[in-house]
Amino acid sequence: MIKQVAVIGAGIMGHSIAEVFALNGYKVNLEDFYPEVIEKAKIGIDNSLDKLIASKKIDENGKKAALENIKFFNNIEEAVKDADLSIEVVPEIYEIKVKVLKEISQHTEKIIASNTSNIRITEMGEEIRKPERFIGMHFFNPPILMKLVEVIKGDKTSGEYVDEIYELAEKIGKKPIKVLKDEAGFVVNRISAPEMLLLCTAYGNKIAKPEAIDKYFKSQGLPMGPYQLFDYVGLDTVVDSLKYYGKELSPDYGKCHAFDSFIESKHLGLKTGSGIYKWENGKAIIPDAEESDKINLMDMFALEINEATRLIEDGVASPDDIETGVKYGLNRPFGPITVANGLSNDEVLETLKRLYTQYNLEVFKPSKTIETHKMKEAFNKKPDEIKKEEKSEILGYRIEGKVGIITLMNGKNNLMSFELLKAVDRQLDLIEEANNVNVVIIRGNDRAFSAGADLSQFISNPYMFMKISSTGENIFDRITKMNKIFIAQLKGYVLGGGFELALACDIRTSIADSVIGFPETSLGLIPGYGGSQRLPNLIGISRAMDMILTSERISGEKAQEYGIVTRLFSDNLEENTMKLAKDLSERISPASVYVAKRLIYNTATINLDEEALSMGMLYAGNDLKEGVKAFLEKRKPDYKGN
Repeated sequence: MIKQVAVIGAGIMGHSIAEVFALNGYKVNLEDFYPEVIEKAKIGIDNSLDKLIASKKIDENGKKAALENIKFFNNIEEAVKDADLSIEVVPEIYEIKVKVLKEISQHTEKIIASNTSNIRITEMGEEIRKPERFIGMHFFNPPILMKLVEVIKGDKTSGEYVDEIYELAEKIGKKPIKVLKDEAGFVVNRISAPEMLLLCTAYGNKIAKPEAIDKYFKSQGLPMGPYQLFDYVGLDTVVDSLKYYGKELSPDYGKCHAFDSFIESKHLGLKTGSGIYKWENGKAIIPDAEESDKINLMDMFALEINEATRLIEDGVASPDDIETGVKYGLNRPFGPITVANGLSNDEVLETLKRLYTQYNLEVFKPSKTIETHKMKEAFNKKPDEIKKEEKSEILGYRIEGKVGIITLMNGKNNLMSFELLKAVDRQLDLIEEANNVNVVIIRGNDRAFSAGADLSQFISNPYMFMKISSTGENIFDRITKMNKIFIAQLKGYVLGGGFELALACDIRTSIADSVIGFPETSLGLIPGYGGSQRLPNLIGISRAMDMILTSERISGEKAQEYGIVTRLFSDNLEENTMKLAKDLSERISPASVYVAKRLIYNTATINLDEEALSMGMLYAGNDLKEGVKAFLEKRKPDYKGN
């Protein structure tokens, strides 16, 4: 069992990794050859812990405990001799890493890991004693915030160490994925590599001005355009990566020399004050330009999907781990598997053929999987049956007596993502079969029952948007047809899709200061999971029209006055809701519930098909794009009425 960890290299990545372990109760020896680096690390850790206190993630006692868990060293032998795991976190230069790893291996018989982001574990393992205990443990920057850890198996790495490091990553609160075949770039950087090559080649060919490309990508809701991002991470890093991939993956990566002049003149981007752009006070000075889609989102998506299929073909990682890796490693709401499921094989194939023809690079050539129209088959190799014991990390469920309790756990705002909708649907399957459950409570957290739909999800076209709306409607509609009493326990934000879930329930309990409403029309949308139909039937057309068209929010107290909230409690919402649920579960007949619900709900005129069709029509308009973009940029929208 791993109890003590040595981190060799106390730079920004190293001291942040040490902090992660210390915060999770592990004893950490943090080592660096240079005393001044250790002093900077102490300041960096202290400042980082203060930020965690300010954000209320830890308290002063948590900071004190973390600092007590870290010891500092200027000698590798002393740092690693009592450690169960030693992690190398030195610069991404092969010769430096191997020198440090050799020294570590001379002074410990325990597990050795490298935090390399690109270099093959097998290659470095050949240089150290007992390579079977050598493994990749790649954290993403900054480790204190980023969830992903790639666990990389070298050709000689023992499988037991892969499992042990995977479990360790989970224990320190990370999302690990297994890289089963040791190839350059592993999963996340390998997925991004073709995009890097495309952008470099396009720059060299003067396809469009970098500021025009960046403006296009920012218009799609991204915080930075790709060329700005290159400057941000350092053009030397980009060039070094392309050179390495040119040796390890494909000669194509070594063909682009568009950024070489920047390296020669030491104009590396943010770190030197200029690169593709000039930088002042940490910000890029980007000339204004007409946005250009000469490189567009579909190009990027197609390249990512193509590379994902190659990873699967080569046995590097599973579809689930590829999806998880890109989501958490690149801090995105979705990965290439989700995108691929919203596109046809032909759309991806034709895009790749166009890129291959335009740039004549083998890297852009469609994979065997896509060429043979087996994209979705490759990405969805899962059993059709429901995994009844499958645990969800975004939805909890437990039973007390005859009461089932669903807890939404999708982040602090409980956003209605595709994944959460699917998790609710799966749970309803199990509840429907459960004869021992008569009443179901659906609840969120103290901040939000649910603050609405996840607007950052990938949606490829109006039909898909309509289909998602229809899916949400049908899932929520199941609640109205089941022989169970559903109680929505409302606390905090109850907005958009969350409000629609509550409206599908039979009883709604709340406290006075809950915040309830439909913000959709302010985003160029309408309530699309049944809300436009259920709210008027519940409170009348006049009040429903006012709530939907003004997008104003009302309190739980006002919602009771309107007839939305059926039971308003002054305090102890959870206790009082459970008391109500237990009482109903023991004295109300499920058969009577089924018949009563059918009779009552069937008197209402609800046209869910029309609502879903309207959602699809709105997707095709410009107002929705502007509304979502303004929401993500935290500004007022400029609607044109189309």
